Amino acid sequence: MNGPLDRDTAEKYATCFRALSDATRVQIVTLLARAGQPMSVKEIVEAVDVVQSTVSAHLKILAEVRFVLVEQRGIARFYRINDACVDYFPTAADVVMGRPIT
Repeated sequence: MNGPLDRDTAEKYATCFRALSDATRVQIVTLLARAGQPMSVKEIVEAVDVVQSTVSAHLKILAEVRFVLVEQRGIARFYRINDACVDYFPTAADVVMGRPIT
């Protein structure tokens, strides 16, 4: 493929890349992906060693782009990785870089 991506596709990928442009968000995504089960904000805070308000702000950003999914249990929220989004992400990087998708 020659030339740039169309604008809508480029914007979609840029949104995903921006969501992972912070080290704490990358830590949260890897934590949830490796946990294999939903985690509470408290558990995430303990694992990444960042204050609760900061973790909550990062989770909001990750949820907006659907890297993480939110599950309400009573008054508590649990977060889990969105496997479909994570599976798609390496392909996004390949597309942006013009690599063939296998």
